[in-house]
Amino acid sequence: MSASLKDRVAIVTGGAQGIGLAIARCLHDAGARVVIGDVQPLDDGALHFHDLDATDEASVAAFFAHVRQSHGNPSVLVNNAGLLSSAPLDRLTVSEWDNIMAVNLRGPFLMARHFASCCSPQDKPSIVNIGSIEAFSGNPDHTAYMTSKAGLNGLTVSLAIDLGPKGVRVNAIAPGWINTEMNEGYMARVPDRATAERQLCDLHPLGRIGSPSDIGDVAVWLAGDQSKFVTGQVIRVEGGRMAKLSLPAAFNV
Repeated sequence: MSASLKDRVAIVTGGAQGIGLAIARCLHDAGARVVIGDVQPLDDGALHFHDLDATDEASVAAFFAHVRQSHGNPSVLVNNAGLLSSAPLDRLTVSEWDNIMAVNLRGPFLMARHFASCCSPQDKPSIVNIGSIEAFSGNPDHTAYMTSKAGLNGLTVSLAIDLGPKGVRVNAIAPGWINTEMNEGYMARVPDRATAERQLCDLHPLGRIGSPSDIGDVAVWLAGDQSKFVTGQVIRVEGGRMAKLSLPAAFNV
């Protein structure tokens, strides 16, 4: 990846692990000065870290004040922080619903609003929201999660419309199955892991599941000048999984 982000300041929320950390490292490799905001600390000599609760506006304001004072005006914002909820509707509590909406929707809204107030067109500002293919097609018991990710797609388009005249581009990435710590823990609980992994790979025309850097590379492209006429888009990065219709196992002859 070319150093298209040289000397630009990039913010990544929820960047202490998983997809967020991979995005942060890809942005750094592209030349950006990366500041991770998270409730979970990170000790990485190449990346900067500052405490952030993206659901709390006071915390968001303090975070941006720190970034501007210590690193300069940010020109890239990656809203990666998110939560997954899995519960049947009759057991999905109001507090769990509210928590998912706070992290997955209010957080990106607050971060985008403060980001837009401190950048200018000459900064070539870009916002990248990290959504999910579950905004389009989901799994059982993911009511709150799917709703929040569909809402994030709407927020992406709305922000692209409203912030475009200010020179701010806004796009989203919808990852599919990515080999993160969370998914690794899920696979570890499957009795026949080898069969499960093979079947999971078979769902993808490319024959494999994604790596966090697959998302990071697209984030770098959306943040940089190569995508300067791209805004209001939701880019699915899922190995073709949603392009392939499933058939009953009996048809596999």
